[in-house]
Amino acid sequence: MANDDRIENFARWTLVALLSATLGWVCVGNAQDKAQDAAAPLILVAKPGLRDAFFGSSILVVKPIGNNRHVGFVINRPTEMTLGKLFPEHAASQNVPDPVYLGGPVNTEIIFALVRGNAPPSGEALQLAGDLYVAIDAKTVDGIIEADASKARYFAGLVAWRQGELAEELRRGLWFVLESDSDLVMRKPTEGLWEELVTRSQQRANMI
Repeated sequence: MANDDRIENFARWTLVALLSATLGWVCVGNAQDKAQDAAAPLILVAKPGLRDAFFGSSILVVKPIGNNRHVGFVINRPTEMTLGKLFPEHAASQNVPDPVYLGGPVNTEIIFALVRGNAPPSGEALQLAGDLYVAIDAKTVDGIIEADASKARYFAGLVAWRQGELAEELRRGLWFVLESDSDLVMRKPTEGLWEELVTRSQQRANMI
């Protein structure tokens, strides 16, 4: 195995060990709990005032992983890369026209596959929200690509919040908070989606 492969596998399995220990459970609670405590899977929509080079105008699907920590994926950052460009030696990847999305600034060397279903795909896959599962290891991701690539969305990297970090961001009012919505998360393409959700969130806020 080449040194680059060892580095990638170490990073991947370190992440698997971290997430596997904490990401397999689903919280329950009412909508107010979800918004105030970020205690359940949710969607974050960057408010127009969030002036950040990466997170400005972003939409994220987010999952608590215990001890007031969270992980998530930016769902509206398509890149110019495709699976075929990233993996020129993998025949099945050449048949996937969709872009790879930039899921976040952490572990961008790892490709994750987000799929929707009543059960997780076989292999290393963790429940992200409701009927959404994220495949972590390369073998599982490859299997999804080879079986039916169109049913998944592919992300390079993820977002990770340290203990209490997201709660502080919510306290500062950086995000609109929506309940998890699988249809929204899996929507393709994502052009105009941020503007749509900002308008929806502002209208909801004005009604309160």
